[in-house]
Amino acid sequence: MAVELDVFVGNTTIMDEEVYQLWLDGYTVNDAVKVRMEGGVMDECEASADVLLSDTMDQYRTFQMCERLLHSPAKLANQLLFQIPPHRQAMLIERYYAFDDAFVREVLGKKLSKGTKKDLDDVSAKTGVTLKSCRRQFDNFKRVFKVVEELKGPLVENIRQHFLLSDKLARDYAAIVFFANNRFETGKRKLQYLTFQDFAFCAGQLINSWTVGAVDNMVEDMDVDLDKEFLQELKELKILIADKDLLDQHKSLVCTALRGKTKAFNEMEANFKNLSRGLVNIAAKLTNTRDVRDFFIDLVEKFIEPCRSDRWTAADMRLYLTHYTNSAHILDTFKHQVVWDRYMGVIKSCIFKMYHD
Repeated sequence: MAVELDVFVGNTTIMDEEVYQLWLDGYTVNDAVKVRMEGGVMDECEASADVLLSDTMDQYRTFQMCERLLHSPAKLANQLLFQIPPHRQAMLIERYYAFDDAFVREVLGKKLSKGTKKDLDDVSAKTGVTLKSCRRQFDNFKRVFKVVEELKGPLVENIRQHFLLSDKLARDYAAIVFFANNRFETGKRKLQYLTFQDFAFCAGQLINSWTVGAVDNMVEDMDVDLDKEFLQELKELKILIADKDLLDQHKSLVCTALRGKTKAFNEMEANFKNLSRGLVNIAAKLTNTRDVRDFFIDLVEKFIEPCRSDRWTAADMRLYLTHYTNSAHILDTFKHQVVWDRYMGVIKSCIFKMYHD
């Protein structure tokens, strides 16, 4: 009796995106099979449990063999072992380097060292992210940090080109590298309300305005190290609070501009000098590495918390900081407008992002 068979031969590597995600999330083969069964894959494919187990194991082996290539994504396009279409390569890379916000929030600003890696058990228990996934994400952060550390040129572009990531993910990695390099404190209780994306936004502002790369775009570490010359110049801003006449004049200009425009005017007027001292003192201390690390906690304690306790709205904050910044340009004896604008441009953007009324 003759039997007819339809045979299809191909050399494209078969990869199931759902199984890939389970592998990335640190599921064992057996746990991945359970998830697939609960998702109804056996009904869709009319497959037995043995076939499903065999398929999952086969795909896990493929992913493990691909992993060394994913450590240097450009190699994925040039290898001949796996026939993977370009769009599928992009998916593999992007997902491999994707991370959980809950995880990155726990390690943001910490040294990417063996000591931090030893604490990943605790991070895993706290966030619910599997230990295997925590390790992959941590190793990715460390790998990107090491590669871009010695490169000249813009940080985001270097990450994008070397790791073939989307612009959004490259910017997130730039923030992680920047925070790890400058060791910004993000773990204190007063900062817990801030998300990774809040910090990533602020990192972008700092990189664009306060780093060496803001003035010279072809030096090593240009987007990672803060501009030391600029940090020294910030000390000149102390005249705004040290000179009593200048402080009084600044207050008068700001209060004249604000009167009648906000319900919080009385609080703004009463607290002007304390708030101004807070912002100017933050600037003057940034030559000290410890104070750079405390930048975000200082913003919260010296400015955001006092405003929040006086029940300022986000609109109040925007109005106040706009007039506070602009009024300095009218002060007769204040000669540091360029440094002031470079400083306050970042301060305003960060506070607007961090102030959740």
